[in-house]
Formats: sequence, C-alpha cells, structure tokens
Amino acid sequence: MNAIETKNLTKKFKDKIAVNAINLNIKQGELFALLGTNGAGKTTTIKMLSGLILPTSGSIKIDNMDMKKDVFKIKEILNVSPQETAIAQNLTVKENLEFMAGVYEIKDKEQKINELIKLFKLDEVLNKKAKTLSGGTMRKVSIAISLINDPKILFLDEPTLGLDVIARKELWKVINSLKGKITIILTTHYMEEAESLSDRIGIMANGNLVDIGTSKELIKKTKTKNFEDAFISIATGGKLYEND
Repeated sequence: MNAIETKNLTKKFKDKIAVNAINLNIKQGELFALLGTNGAGKTTTIKMLSGLILPTSGSIKIDNMDMKKDVFKIKEILNVSPQETAIAQNLTVKENLEFMAGVYEIKDKEQKINELIKLFKLDEVLNKKAKTLSGGTMRKVSIAISLINDPKILFLDEPTLGLDVIARKELWKVINSLKGKITIILTTHYMEEAESLSDRIGIMANGNLVDIGTSKELIKKTKTKNFEDAFISIATGGKLYEND
C-alpha cells in the first residue's frame, strides 16, 4: 500500500511553474529521498505533501486520504523535522520533550519520552539547556521531537546539514533504525547520505520529477561510476559531461 500518491501535482507562483505535474508513489515504510539542486522544486513539493501549502492543481493522497478534504486528519499522522532546528533554546532537553508531548496531548507521555531518550541516547544531556548542546545533539533532539506524536509519515529536511562526519554517522544510525517502521521522506544535498539511507531516490530538475530509482539503478541507467555522477547527469540532462 502507498503512503503517498500524487497525480499531476502542480504549483504555480504567478507565472512561474515551481512544480510541474509530478506523479509520485511512496510505499508505506519506505525511506524515499527527494533530491535536486536549489530551485529544482523539491522544497515546494515537500510543503505540498506535508500540507503547508496547497497545490495549484493535481491531487495528493496521504494514507489513502485526500489532502484537500482531509487535511486536518492527515496532519495528525505526519510530522516534519525542519532544516532549522525547532527546539526552545532556553529549555532543557527533557523540558522540550515534555512541552511538545503536552502540545500533542500524548496519553502515555512519560513512556513515549523514555522511548525517545533511549532511541536517541539522550540520557546524558536531559538536564542541559538546548542552547548549550552541540550541533549534532541538537539535531537529534529536534528529530526526537518530531517523533513525539508517533507519526506514520516523517519529513526530514536536511537532517545532517552542517554536522561533522561523526555526528552525521550517529544520526544515520538512528534514521536507519526507523526504516520500515514509518515512512520517511528525506531531502539532502549529501549524495552519500541519500545513497546510504534511501530505499529509492527521486531527482527533480526545473520543477519536474525527472527520474526515480535505487542508487544502483540510477548509476546503471546513466552509465556513470558513482551516484554523485549519476545525480549530476540526471539533474543537468547530461549537459555537464557533454565535452568530457
């Protein structure tokens, strides 16, 4: 069963077409990476899929519910971990988790918080204020908060942006542990991250969804040596390599 289905999904801003009639199916429990250069349309697509903005035309189904008719029900089963770390800087890690559990009216609040503390290994920083945390720990807390309502679908926007290689690898372990349990849509500029974590990858260019496949399938299709070269070939229509 599909967690997300779009048909001819389009978004226009005045005369500019930001997303051009894309058709996309994402399976339940899949980790799907949506890649593209700046201005490719992926951020606009994510905003439509997560209910932040409405499409100009086309349709979105989330968990077999129509986005236009059931937007409030849909928002109950998804969450977004934004690129900007969304935690209260002057609260401790535990206070942040407790506050968001209250916002979502989580019934077994303590149990859920303890699950997240264990999953993200936050024991040692529970009583530290968020503003004193390292970038990697802050990102872990931010993603933990996005899981507080047990979403069926989670959008991860550039989850490891700016992190050092060790912090990035630690966060990859956590994301990998979620695979198959919930549906994850990942945006990233790190090709290694998309290749390592994703079940499938969609590549956007100029508002179009130009290709979808596993990293191996995309490498084979473009006859390139690695996924980064495959991405560049697809995203530029092969233009970057024309004179190689």
